[in-house]
Amino acid sequence: MKKKKIFVICIFLAAVIFIFFNRTNRNKTGIPDKTGSWSHINQEVQRSKNWVQYVQNSQFQLGERRVKGSWNTPNGPEDYYEIEFGTYPSLDGSTVAIPMAVEFARQHLKFTDEDANDFASFTTTHYAYENLIFKKPNTMGMIRTATTFLDENHPVDLIIATEPSDEEIKLAKDNNVELIIEPVCYDAFVFITHKDNAVDTLTIEQIQKIYSGEITNWQEVGGKNQSIKAFQREKNSGSQTAMENLVMKGIPMLPPNIVKVAAGMGMLVDAVGEYENSQASIGYTYKYYIDTLYKNENIKVLKVEGVSPDDENLRNKSYSFTTNYYGVIRKEDEQNIAGEFLEWMISQEGQKCIEQAGYIPLNMAY
Repeated sequence: MKKKKIFVICIFLAAVIFIFFNRTNRNKTGIPDKTGSWSHINQEVQRSKNWVQYVQNSQFQLGERRVKGSWNTPNGPEDYYEIEFGTYPSLDGSTVAIPMAVEFARQHLKFTDEDANDFASFTTTHYAYENLIFKKPNTMGMIRTATTFLDENHPVDLIIATEPSDEEIKLAKDNNVELIIEPVCYDAFVFITHKDNAVDTLTIEQIQKIYSGEITNWQEVGGKNQSIKAFQREKNSGSQTAMENLVMKGIPMLPPNIVKVAAGMGMLVDAVGEYENSQASIGYTYKYYIDTLYKNENIKVLKVEGVSPDDENLRNKSYSFTTNYYGVIRKEDEQNIAGEFLEWMISQEGQKCIEQAGYIPLNMAY
């Protein structure tokens, strides 16, 4: 019986240490080595050179910190902790929204870059919607320098994400959950190809025909005589939903067994840039993602109808595929912390913080 007890304790300690080091380990770029959204990022998320502390005396603060357990170290037993969310909402969301959550942690909680990066850890779009709808917790983040994990029982209050898919909307409806979906910033949904591809611009109709299978060769759109290798994302990913709703608008896309499906935005970017060392690939993603979070020197962004997706063309809506990121909460939480934080996000102060994180705010006239 004693041996069995010792065995159980050892297994528990091993699991705790595994979780701790997986949450705190960093790769050569300085990025937290985590699952979820961090696994789709290859750039370090850091504050801008002219960073400004906009938030003073924030109402959104973490709660009580308490000892959760301890583990043995070379220097003896060491405690690790758990912290309540208090008046700060539990956040989750899409990969493209990670820097926004990092900036919020800097502003409200006065975290260092190191702790802000570890604290802000998202599960990616579809899982975030599921967590919000089913009131599941997001416990991927932590405060590394204080050896503190987040309350593992607190449900997600608010997600920062791309628009929900039809399946996610149905999931909420089937579970009698009404969502409030509020735009918080702009971005461009963009099409990428290999940098050496002769094609620099496509029309909306050409894009639709490529992804419906009507156009199959780059020569048909002004390029070389090469078969088009069209990549798309998996169902319910944020970029796949945008592709279906914003671009195809009901036109059926080629089935996944014909095109190449990439299980992650980073994988898609790399595939387009490096697929068989050719210039034949095309894919889609968000401009913020490839500008800030995932770099690949072998890709270029295509113009659409001859218009580039620069900031001014997004603000004046001349770029065809201007889109938003959203703050999403359960309607039942509209008067609670979730609703208050969402209201702050679209306030003048919140928009300044969002802009400082590199996004295009909703209203430039502060």
